[in-house]
Amino acid sequence: MKKGVAIVWFTHDLRLSDNAVLSAAIERHEQIIPVYCLNPQFHQSTQFGFKRTGSRRMQFMLESLADLKSSLTAIGAHLQVELGDPVECLVKWVKATGASCIYTKKEVGFEEIELQQRLMKELWKCNAELTAISTSTLFHPEDLPFGVRDVPDIFTDFRKRAERETSIRKTLAKPDQLTTPSLPECVIPTTEQLGYEPLATDPRSVLAFHGGESEALQRLAYYCGDRKLLSSYKETRNGLIGGDYSSKFSPWLAQGCVSPRSIYEAVKHYEQTVESNESTYWLIFELIWRDYFRYAMKKHKQKFFRLGGIQGKRVPSDRNLELINCWIEGRTGVDFVDANMRELRATGFMSNRGRQIVASYFCNDLKQDWRVGAAYFEEQLLDYDVASNWGNWAYLAGVGNDPRGNRYFDIDKQARQYDGAGEYRKLWGR
Repeated sequence: MKKGVAIVWFTHDLRLSDNAVLSAAIERHEQIIPVYCLNPQFHQSTQFGFKRTGSRRMQFMLESLADLKSSLTAIGAHLQVELGDPVECLVKWVKATGASCIYTKKEVGFEEIELQQRLMKELWKCNAELTAISTSTLFHPEDLPFGVRDVPDIFTDFRKRAERETSIRKTLAKPDQLTTPSLPECVIPTTEQLGYEPLATDPRSVLAFHGGESEALQRLAYYCGDRKLLSSYKETRNGLIGGDYSSKFSPWLAQGCVSPRSIYEAVKHYEQTVESNESTYWLIFELIWRDYFRYAMKKHKQKFFRLGGIQGKRVPSDRNLELINCWIEGRTGVDFVDANMRELRATGFMSNRGRQIVASYFCNDLKQDWRVGAAYFEEQLLDYDVASNWGNWAYLAGVGNDPRGNRYFDIDKQARQYDGAGEYRKLWGR
């Protein structure tokens, strides 16, 4: 028997399709109130001096909210967007509506988990509860052959066991109707209203990224559609210029505009109808890497953010502001590093190859505190998500999930191999 009113607290799951949080709430309750909280912490600076959310990702987030609002309106619901501390906003909604439960996405980040725990304590006082549901991974945690404490500290061990012993659940259907109380229509603020500077689009950007589930599904159809781009993914994924060298799904994945299972099913459909090869598998391989960082963060918690990482190693802790600013502004004098850093600053995006190169340079050549680089990426990246960003930086700094230690990249060799004609460096020259 269904209960009364429930609140669905959207966070990094800004979609209707394959949303286990929304599906569970609909199955168990008569009425649903969808809420999103614009946390003031988004605009605050971290201990490293960078904002948690830069203007480009904020714009992408607001576009995603607008798309979610439109999709919810189409099935009879009104998204409520609150500006303020999520705990205070959500408790207010519980008291105003008599909701017995809040449903939300299960988080992996240390601060995000602390926020959910704080909310649980306040809801208990209101005789309400918080239900957090896993909805952001390819492999469901309940299906893995090991618990969180036993997640392997080497990716290959994780991948082989997960692939061999775990089935991937089918996607959940998009709801076609929601029943909600009578609610006012909300207005989503602009980036300027939130205190961000106006944005200019750089014509050199690999894509004109726009947030939202609709845009995510269009990109998925494009990449896995008639142009057969997926067939050559493994060969082209280290490209640097243009929209087609890689999938570019990551910004939508980071905001939860599309689920990894939806991408997995699109790849499997492609394999059945077009072809199955090493490239089609490699996109799934990258989704498994994404999963792995989430499960590793669940296991190691705040160790992911420490200078010595999960290994507790001694690594450089310098924070030379002049060197760091030269790196940020693309003024190191190493043209391949500088080109990548200029692209990031101008567009919020950088290729996978570029990220590895500039992180290796920051850690191994400049010998700076790797966490400063990770924090700068947190501010700038369109596709920032806590586990992948901090996991990858720790990996490259030699303090993460890598038994081989520091991953040093010979920058000149990388430039010759991936930008032999210098086209990318010319594109992002001064």
